[in-house]
Amino acid sequence: MSLNIHRFAAIKGRQSGDDFYTVVCEMATIPRLFLFNEATIPTELRAQRHINKSRIPEIAKYIVDNPKNYIFSALTASIDGKINFKPLKINGKDSEVGELEISGDARLMINDGQHRRAAIEKALQDNPSLSNETIAVVFFRDKGLKKSQQMFSDLNRHAIRPATSIARLYDHRDPVAEVIRRVVYETEVFKGVVEMERSTIAERSSKLFPFSGIYSASKNLIDFEKNKKIEDQVKLVSAFWETVGQNMDQWKGVRTGNQSATEVRRDYIHTHVIILQAIGVAGKDLINQFPSNWKTKFKNLHKVNWLKNDPEWHKRVIINGRVVKNTNSIILASNLIKKALGVRLNTKEKALESKIKKNGK
Repeated sequence: MSLNIHRFAAIKGRQSGDDFYTVVCEMATIPRLFLFNEATIPTELRAQRHINKSRIPEIAKYIVDNPKNYIFSALTASIDGKINFKPLKINGKDSEVGELEISGDARLMINDGQHRRAAIEKALQDNPSLSNETIAVVFFRDKGLKKSQQMFSDLNRHAIRPATSIARLYDHRDPVAEVIRRVVYETEVFKGVVEMERSTIAERSSKLFPFSGIYSASKNLIDFEKNKKIEDQVKLVSAFWETVGQNMDQWKGVRTGNQSATEVRRDYIHTHVIILQAIGVAGKDLINQFPSNWKTKFKNLHKVNWLKNDPEWHKRVIINGRVVKNTNSIILASNLIKKALGVRLNTKEKALESKIKKNGK
């Protein structure tokens, strides 16, 4: 790459009648090569969204913390300036492989990947040794603001964030996910009743819980600061949910084929993620307060009326016929479970209980 011309080995392709070029850039060149729209330019005159600065440290940390196994998808950019593609001749004919020359005064603007670009810059500051790492860039000719805005719209229109369940399931960097994967695969209570891909369960599904719900509920039980052994965490979490399951008649009924998962989800609240989380919260305090006999305490789960039409749930987690998930509703659901299990409430939990009694709700 000279002072006046940017040169890249490139592969030429074609989409909707226009040529595009795929190149590989060193990380160190990315911050210098690409420009963003000025933040002061109105949205309707820009070709991309404003940078969400809160996202940058998280993405940069991902690169810095995983220098041997991170992965970044290609950036997409427009070239506003002169370009020249010199094809490599193969068997005497021009090929789609060659060298792309971009004039040094050309304006290169990212259409998709501006957060990745900013994160690369931040990561290089934290770990300069990443400068020789590379990333693919797909270049299109700039055809004006309208075309650039349409490119941004088209590239992002069908970008769907993966469901939390499958994202957790496939995350092998998260030790909590590793524990929950094993718990779900190895324990009887979850056999055949966990939706592994979606975070919501279809109306006629034979599943009871989403993987993401078990993950969020079980996080309350896992403490890697005190004990970092995966095996010990799996043993604890497995024992916890097995014990819970032994005292949930409807869960057993679905596993044995005596009850319909659809009907259980419709009529009972204990399959909702918020209740799984509440059980996890209550369980953590149960284990802390009764470390030697916490399992026997779970027989008292039979004292809880899990039917959705029970007035207690309408005081705590059901508003206008819908289950509401927020911090207070999780605590209030947990309070009800703690009372059945004989677990002491803390100051905040007692205060929320007092409000319920005071309001008569």
